[in-house]
Amino acid sequence: MLVDQRSGARKIVRSKAVVVMDGMPPMQGRTLDINGSGLSLTFDHKLATGDVGMVSFELFVEGKAQVLSCRSRVNYCIFSGDHFKIGFQFMNPDMATMATINKFLR
Repeated sequence: MLVDQRSGARKIVRSKAVVVMDGMPPMQGRTLDINGSGLSLTFDHKLATGDVGMVSFELFVEGKAQVLSCRSRVNYCIFSGDHFKIGFQFMNPDMATMATINKFLR
């Protein structure tokens, strides 16, 4: 049985994402949802729980697109249909990134 490891309210967000895991080339994904501590996305490649890298994604805040990047850790990776659903936990996001995410979540 899977345990939902997410905490806090989540908000749906659909945008392009670029994932650069340590030691790997950039790969494309699509965001699914976000909260103050992380986000989930769909991805063509399997990643291992605990893998670390940079996740960049776009949020529309106050009518403007903003690209955010944050070092993140893989919390879970689930095969779903023809892709993987991956949950990332943000690792020490900077103040500006958190302010933008919090504005989006309001």
